Amino acid sequence: MTQITAPQFTARKGAAEKLVVLTAYDYTTAQLIDEAGVDAILIGDSLGMVVQGRGSTLGVTLDQMIYHAEMVGRAVTKALTVVDLPFPINHYDTGAAIDAAARILKETGCQSVKLEGGEAQADTIHALVTAGIPVMAHVGLRPQSVHQLGGYKVQRDEQRLLADARAASEAGAYGMVIECVPSEIAKSITAAVPIPTIGIGAGPDCDGQVLVIHDVLGMTTGYVPRFVRSYAKVGETIKEATAAFAKDVRGGEFPGPSEAFK
Repeated sequence: MTQITAPQFTARKGAAEKLVVLTAYDYTTAQLIDEAGVDAILIGDSLGMVVQGRGSTLGVTLDQMIYHAEMVGRAVTKALTVVDLPFPINHYDTGAAIDAAARILKETGCQSVKLEGGEAQADTIHALVTAGIPVMAHVGLRPQSVHQLGGYKVQRDEQRLLADARAASEAGAYGMVIECVPSEIAKSITAAVPIPTIGIGAGPDCDGQVLVIHDVLGMTTGYVPRFVRSYAKVGETIKEATAAFAKDVRGGEFPGPSEAFK
């Protein structure tokens, strides 16, 4: 199986089978997710929160995104790879965005970038696409604009959201994430644009869904958003395995004869 491309991803618009997207930030996790059969893997600046322990995504740097994306790019052979342009690059001039995106693709082996914003970033999206860089857009709740939006809140301005989505699509984005938007508005956006919509907290009518891998595996500590569904309890498994290992070491039961060399 050859690796999914951005045009192939776009061609899945409206398909009966929904698109599946998950995040990954390291080689091993990306390899396992890819083998499981997802359609796209997002190296998100969400790593600032779930990997680095920050309170937001704002402190993540371009170098850090490249560091993690390079690991994922080396692991993935089937899924489309998407790398977040970190704050504040996508708020600067188009030249800076092109330079950053080109560096990401060149140094990581990944295939595309994701840029938060709609109408305000339409010129940047168009410039990136014109430069040969596939772009996934991101509308609704935009974590890089959390202070401007007044916090991590559900976005309900349908007119503005539709304008953002249409602008991003017309600028050449091959797909878009819709985050924390009421289901009916997300449904309207999905019907209004000719590119796939990938929901996160945006209801069931988007063309696909994305979640953070730590949430899916049940590894998230602290607050978990209501739109998350966990499919495992890996966090508990890690703690149980660590405690069992510590018990065996302290009790002199590890290593045993089968784990030692003669």
